[in-house]
Amino acid sequence: MAPRPAPTDLHRRGRLGLSLPATAAPPSPLGAPGTHALDLGGGPPALLHVPPGLPAGAPVPLLVVLHGAGGRAEEVVAAVAGAAARSGVLLLAPQSAGVTWDAIRGGFGPDVAALEAALALTAQHHVLDPARLGVAGFSDGASYALSLALGDGDLLRHVVAWSPGFAAPAEQHGRPRVFVCHGTADAVLPIDRCSRPLVARLRAAGYDVDYTEFEGPHVLREDLVEESLRWFVTG
Repeated sequence: MAPRPAPTDLHRRGRLGLSLPATAAPPSPLGAPGTHALDLGGGPPALLHVPPGLPAGAPVPLLVVLHGAGGRAEEVVAAVAGAAARSGVLLLAPQSAGVTWDAIRGGFGPDVAALEAALALTAQHHVLDPARLGVAGFSDGASYALSLALGDGDLLRHVVAWSPGFAAPAEQHGRPRVFVCHGTADAVLPIDRCSRPLVARLRAAGYDVDYTEFEGPHVLREDLVEESLRWFVTG
C-alpha cells in the first residue's frame, strides 16, 4: 500500500492544489450507486456516496461533507444521503486523521492533503461540475468547511455550515456563496458567540450569506439539510 499523502506547504496554507480533468475515466465500480471506500494509502478511507440516477458522463455537483468532532464519515453520509438523492448530488466524506480536523487542532496540513487526494480520485471516475463544487459540515465540521472554503473559494464555490463555531482561513481566495443555520438553544456552540457575529462579519466582508436560525439545540436538522442541498444545487 502506498503511503498516505504527506502535506505540502500548500496544504499547510489550507489550499487544495487540484485541477479538474475535463473528462472522467471509462465506467468503473466507483461510478455505481452506493457508498464506496476510497483508499488514500494508509489511514482512514474517504467515503464516496453515489446516489441513484446520476446522469452518466454528464457533469455532476459534488459536495464534500465533514463530520463533527469525534464523529465518523459514515455518520454524516447517512445524515445527508437522502437529500443528496433527491437533489442529485455526489457526496464525498473524508475522515479526519485525529479526533477532529487538523486546523482546529492547531494548523492545516494532513486533512487537506487527504481531501485533495480523495477529490483527485473522485474526478477520475466522475465528471465534476466546477460551478457546483462545495463543502459542508456540522459543528467542528462546519467551522472547518468555512475555513476551507474561504481559503479555496476559487475551487469550492459553495459552503454549507450547519451550526458552526468560527471560520479561520489561513488565506482568503475567491468568493464562495455561504449557507449558515444555527439553533437558538445551542448550548455546545452558543449562537450569540458563534453564528450571529460570524454571519455579520462575512456579510460586512461582502460574502453572499443565506442565514437561518431555528428553535432548537445543537443538532443537524433533516429539513435544513434538505433546504441547504437545494440551495447548493440551484445556486
